[in-house]
Amino acid sequence: MLARELAEPFPTVRVDTDALVATRMLAEQGLPGLVVLDSGGRPLIILAASQVLRFAIPDYLEEDPGLARVIPESTADRFCAVLSGKTIAQLMPGKEYLPKGERDRPIVAPDATALQIASVMSHQHSPMVAVVDHDEILGVITVHRLLGALLPPA
Repeated sequence: MLARELAEPFPTVRVDTDALVATRMLAEQGLPGLVVLDSGGRPLIILAASQVLRFAIPDYLEEDPGLARVIPESTADRFCAVLSGKTIAQLMPGKEYLPKGERDRPIVAPDATALQIASVMSHQHSPMVAVVDHDEILGVITVHRLLGALLPPA
């Protein structure tokens, strides 16, 4: 199966999108992650939902998850408030983790095969890739969609 046949419509965010708005969209729509576009409108990076969650958790809890046990639930209920007033760009990984070239972007061509798509997902450690044709996003392929197409009939 080719990428153009697997691609589905998917919302995107830009680097200047409000982080709280983007996180709310992710949660409300049950998305596996966020497709972040660069200033030119091309997919720059995929932020998996687990990465977005990490932005809301204080560093000391990530370093020592046992500390979470002593934090009152009333405080835990407000941990996403730290995203307020920040943009996606402020939460993205450092430049050393951003794509250095086209091969490092989370994109595939419309004629990419299922194995090519799987290879890009694996290389990127990404739950999805964008299908791009001449700088236009045709859609996104999630790992669930790809695996569904690759699995033999039951």
